[in-house]
Amino acid sequence: MLFGRGKNAKLTAEDPSVLGTPQREAEPDKSGFGRPAKGPFDASEKDTAVGYVDLGAILIRPVEGLQIRLEVEEATRRVVAVTLDLNGSSLQLQAFAAPRSAGLWGEIRAQIAQSVASQGGTVEEIEGSFGPELIAKLPTSTADGRRGYRVAHFMGVDGPRWFLRGVMSGNAVMDRAAAEELEELFRSVVVDRGEAPLPPSELLPLRLPVDQPQQEQAGAPGLAAPERGPEITHLG
Repeated sequence: MLFGRGKNAKLTAEDPSVLGTPQREAEPDKSGFGRPAKGPFDASEKDTAVGYVDLGAILIRPVEGLQIRLEVEEATRRVVAVTLDLNGSSLQLQAFAAPRSAGLWGEIRAQIAQSVASQGGTVEEIEGSFGPELIAKLPTSTADGRRGYRVAHFMGVDGPRWFLRGVMSGNAVMDRAAAEELEELFRSVVVDRGEAPLPPSELLPLRLPVDQPQQEQAGAPGLAAPERGPEITHLG
């Protein structure tokens, strides 16, 4: 088990429960499938002090065999995505700021479809475990020069002032059992939106875990050195 830095600080004099001031009201569930009970979760909904890898805005609960990669933007050296590799499948995660009242997933699905079409690909919208999801096929060339395509499965969830996007690839796009493994990972993600004012679709900040050496010595799943991985589309 990997132990990340906790996001739930101890009570202080500034804590609303100590001062007796009202707690922040729960925001409406914009996901449509019961996200607060089923996940992915907001940092206010889960105790992440033990058992999570803290990557800033995204916290991961590791499982046996999981490898975690951080994807870095070459120009800025900014971490822009987290990729989870498990049993021949991959799940890329990105979290974005979102409005308090409205969700982003409907708008983002249209952006993805437009981006894929501009690359000569096709998109099919399906009803998946997290509501509307997209199956995208993009043209590519095989090692021997023949034309083919690669498939990516897009999932999106609107949370309280954040949006979490997941992109499945590898075995999971064809094998239902492999897809279910990644869906469980996606459900277990915790998003820490923070309190900083950010415009909608702004990428929430990611970083290396501060206690990575201790985690690896404890025999936890490995965290590869930061590297830039393939991305099909960007937001913003």
